[in-house]
Amino acid sequence: MKKALKAIAVVGAAALLLTGCVPGTGSDGNAGGDSGATKDTLVFAQTVDPRNLDPQNALQTSADRINRNVYDRLFTRNDKSEIVPQLVTEYQQVDDTTWTMSIRDDATFHDGTALTAADVEFTLDRLKDPALLESRWYSQITEVTATGEFDIEITTDGPMPTLLAALSKSGADIMPAAYIEEHGIEEFIKSPIGSGPYKFVEWRRDDRVVLERNDDYWGGTPKWASVEVRTIPENSTRVSELLTGGVDIATDIPVVDWERVGSGETTMAFGETSRTMMLMLRVNEPHATQDVRLREAIDLAIDKQAIVDTLFNGNAVPVRTRAPHGIVFGGDPDLYNTSLYDLDRAKELVAEVVAEGGDVELHYSASRGSYPMDAELAEMVSAMLTEAGFTVNLEILEGGAFGDIYSDYSSQEVYQVALADGLLDASYALQGYATELGMPRLGYSNAKVDELLAAANRTLDSAEREDLYAQVQKIIAEEDRPQVMLYLQPSAYGVNAGLKFSPRADDGVVFDAVELTK
Repeated sequence: MKKALKAIAVVGAAALLLTGCVPGTGSDGNAGGDSGATKDTLVFAQTVDPRNLDPQNALQTSADRINRNVYDRLFTRNDKSEIVPQLVTEYQQVDDTTWTMSIRDDATFHDGTALTAADVEFTLDRLKDPALLESRWYSQITEVTATGEFDIEITTDGPMPTLLAALSKSGADIMPAAYIEEHGIEEFIKSPIGSGPYKFVEWRRDDRVVLERNDDYWGGTPKWASVEVRTIPENSTRVSELLTGGVDIATDIPVVDWERVGSGETTMAFGETSRTMMLMLRVNEPHATQDVRLREAIDLAIDKQAIVDTLFNGNAVPVRTRAPHGIVFGGDPDLYNTSLYDLDRAKELVAEVVAEGGDVELHYSASRGSYPMDAELAEMVSAMLTEAGFTVNLEILEGGAFGDIYSDYSSQEVYQVALADGLLDASYALQGYATELGMPRLGYSNAKVDELLAAANRTLDSAEREDLYAQVQKIIAEEDRPQVMLYLQPSAYGVNAGLKFSPRADDGVVFDAVELTK
């Protein structure tokens, strides 16, 4: 439960404040070398390799953790999740649809060229391409004009209450217009150039991304000479690398290793995230889940509290919405920390469909190593659905194949995925139920939901937006059920001695926020 998670978080935070010996570095700057050397390389391990490094076409936390350190944005989120200026020095909302902004005049890209308003215009104009995965969060921006070398004007199609949030998230990383126009976007993506504190060096697919310090960074000298972001999907390998000093920080430490990681030289760092584990259900023909009774049966058959207790020792929060209350704006508190488990009623609904000659066979796709305990979760849920009367064909896939199904909209009846909210605003999660996105992903369309979302996206009245989003969440959770939410995933990082690291609600990582404690 949430209280237990917070208690462990306090213990982890207290442990992180203890001063330890900083590991020495070898000739490559990594831990484990000459104990007299100063550590200047940070090694960060995550579970999934980025699909690509296009900042506007990745839509993955694994890619965003890299991009947010290679690029700058007009705005960013601080460690309290507050929106604050990054490149912007002044801004003003002129009217409901017009914003003016000035950007700093001392930012340069990694090739030495100046970052100007023309680059901002180019970046936001590129997001008009609906083929880009990040484009939908910027669709209300109708025009971006460089009115001076360091001044821009942004015009939106009606009021856009999420503009500043959008400009602070993935997709809004400012890209070099002249370089891309000369070399082409494909060449750029192979060796991206930003204006952020770290420069791209190389990407060894399924192994690591290497970055180096940008000594000319406008924000001052970055903390680390180099950063390696390693991809280690296997839990035991990732934990072993952490414990032996091969990596400094590791994501998604399995529950079974929390005590071991937190009781020696290493510590655990916990935090709440916006990432919601869910089942995505196809609601259109020829899928069995087109029958709303079966979608309700799936929801009722799953004992979420048993899952949370078994897989996370109670340190996760069962939810019925993808917009977690207290973390994102507009989350419905009635759908937070709650479940509807009723196995008897689930069996009745399945029996009704069977008696009518209906299909209760489910093809269930899940991943192994993409999220904490994901394969174990899939096996538990499959057993619960089988007990309710479903015939479940479970397929557990490795990261790449699993990601392709999601990106290609090729899932069948049940697809298990954990999704975060990059905006920390309910519009981000709930927009997935609009017909434009709901149809290809879920086969879902509801005119009332479209109407409510359209209204919420066009009002600057915060209270009205919250009410509209609450109505959408009730329809999804209690009537249509195109997705069945399971729990809010806690972040669980392992951290090596001599480092201080605090997880962020958006699950991102700012490498310069990782501190040496000695």
